[in-house]
Amino acid sequence: MKTGFDNSSYMEKQTEQILKRAEQFNHKLYLEFGGKLFDDYHAARVLPGFNVNGKILLLEKLKEKTEIIICINAADIERNKIRADLGITYDTDVLRLIDNVRKMGLYISSIVITRYNGQPSADMFKNKLERRGEKVYIHKPIIGYPTNIETIVSDKGYGANPYIETTKPLVVVTAPGPGSGKMGTCLSQIYHEHKKNIKAGYAKFETFPVWNLPLNHPVNLAYEAATADLNDINAIDPFHLETYGKTAVNYNRDIEVFPIVKNILTKIMKREHVYKSPTDMGVNMAGYCIADDDLVREAAKQEIVRRYFITCCSYKEGRAETGAIEKIEIIMKQLGISQEYGLAVKPALEKSKQNECPAMALILNDGSIMTGKTTNVLTAASSLVLNCVKKSAGIPDDIHLISPAVLEPMLMLKEKILQDKNPLLSLEEVLNALSICAATNPLAEKSLLKLHDLQGCVAHSSHMISKADENALKKLGINVTCTPEFPSDDLYYV
Repeated sequence: MKTGFDNSSYMEKQTEQILKRAEQFNHKLYLEFGGKLFDDYHAARVLPGFNVNGKILLLEKLKEKTEIIICINAADIERNKIRADLGITYDTDVLRLIDNVRKMGLYISSIVITRYNGQPSADMFKNKLERRGEKVYIHKPIIGYPTNIETIVSDKGYGANPYIETTKPLVVVTAPGPGSGKMGTCLSQIYHEHKKNIKAGYAKFETFPVWNLPLNHPVNLAYEAATADLNDINAIDPFHLETYGKTAVNYNRDIEVFPIVKNILTKIMKREHVYKSPTDMGVNMAGYCIADDDLVREAAKQEIVRRYFITCCSYKEGRAETGAIEKIEIIMKQLGISQEYGLAVKPALEKSKQNECPAMALILNDGSIMTGKTTNVLTAASSLVLNCVKKSAGIPDDIHLISPAVLEPMLMLKEKILQDKNPLLSLEEVLNALSICAATNPLAEKSLLKLHDLQGCVAHSSHMISKADENALKKLGINVTCTPEFPSDDLYYV
């Protein structure tokens, strides 16, 4: 695949800037980590060449100096908030984060449950963690936050939060998603550190928006599309422009809260703070590492269309509002693109119309267009992937990779014993069958090895697909979108 982003240069520049920022504060820096530590697929899609695990690999290089605090909002635990890209709840993602980070040899010192107000599910989560030996801290809402600076920066405000014991010079504060209380945790810690005469500082590690790209660059507009449900808006940083006479891009929430954050830090440190703008607070070198701007622009436009379909499907399922869809539509009009700008959209819809059934299309890395349709045995996703691996392996289309001797008992089990209402074989079931056949069928084995070729490919479905197929496609690294239409009139759909 073509790359438009120099990841090795990014890792080098970003590491250098983090270390410089730590030096500014006597080597005790609380670094708020925006975005995802692992699996940052949004960044990889809009910046082709970006390593999806680049952030955690960067921290791995600094692991002798780094420890990690993970925050989660008690309200998110209570309402079972879902991380959309993985389909798991925020509290489950915290457990996943802990395991994955520790496997890389990084130190997680504690978990903080923020904005706690007696939520029973938060209590259960705390108990679960503590009974596994984890340190858990509780931060309650501060009366008057964020405007009453006198109360916030006092023993009744940040001082009422328990001090989190840290031992490393770089403390990374991360979370499963936005609104988890990362900034509040950082500022609370800095308050306690300064009471102990430790001159700790604060900074932000945000990849998007990219501050030194134009306001309406597709990469920055793709960030707006990705956060349409939060109503984040990119804007010129007025504080940066006034202080330095230079244009920098930030987003509305950081710009709005900057005067408050600056006043809090100034009061904690008892001196004028070093930051003159919200852009100053950030540590982001991504804009310096774009190697092919045209390629990056195109990738960002494809991501905006992708976000449009995802938001439309979420609306259909009752998980999004029309305002989010309308916002992305405005962005698309601004760039002169439509739904069919998505590479695989038109062939999927044409395949569905021709066969009068749900269908999918996928663009292979060599530019070939592959399709698959729903049959009386397979879902459209299953058919599509089998067709793709046949093509990659050079196997004629009329050759069956999976023996009927394997398929028939699977169908019987599913329909007659498990009494599944949907007797079609899902993609994961088909891949399991393919792996069984690979033990005796060389062509099946050859096809199985070609699944890696699908990573990073773009696919579209003429109808909304099941969660099982969606998850299997994600595991294969396929970026899939769906037309917001249910495949049947049944209300119960999984």
